[in-house]
Amino acid sequence: MDCSKVGQLILSLRQERGLTQKQLAERLGLSDRTISKWERGLGLPDVSLLRELSAVFGVNIEQILAGDLQPNEQEVGNMRKLKFYVCPNCGSALFALGEAEVTCCGRRLQPLEAQPADELHRPEVGAVEDECYLTWTHEMSKEHYISFVAYATYDRVLFMKLYPEQAAEVRFPKQGRGDLYLYCSQHGLLKLGRF
Repeated sequence: MDCSKVGQLILSLRQERGLTQKQLAERLGLSDRTISKWERGLGLPDVSLLRELSAVFGVNIEQILAGDLQPNEQEVGNMRKLKFYVCPNCGSALFALGEAEVTCCGRRLQPLEAQPADELHRPEVGAVEDECYLTWTHEMSKEHYISFVAYATYDRVLFMKLYPEQAAEVRFPKQGRGDLYLYCSQHGLLKLGRF
């Protein structure tokens, strides 16, 4: 760990939040001299303070210790870096449009790798007014169900959450061609292709 880099990061994050050294020190139960010492690279926060620092700044603990927040490259006009994440403990599902560090239930989540969908996971496709209507004959029990369906076009992602014991069906507005994904609780992330 580089004390100077960590100190510079703490300084910039404190200023970004509009906090004085004294205000930050009060939130952490420390003296403002301690904060000054960190920012000058003459010491590091104690391990017991890292969680609180992380919460105050809204920054991952590992990033604080590395002394660096590496921004993602800006993604313009496509969904090539679309990533899906599902927590194995609580089942929370989300997506990111670039590289992201995602944690849930105290664990770092890895992006899911989409596999081609098999016949069991292929929907029946219909139209209702100006919407696509997709239905599956897939089981929807607590042990085996479709958790979400996502439709990604060139500039947006429609994310539709499904729950056990409800019908396996979704409706979404027709918006040109896009990729359709679904997440099965037993088979993982599946890509259904272009719709």
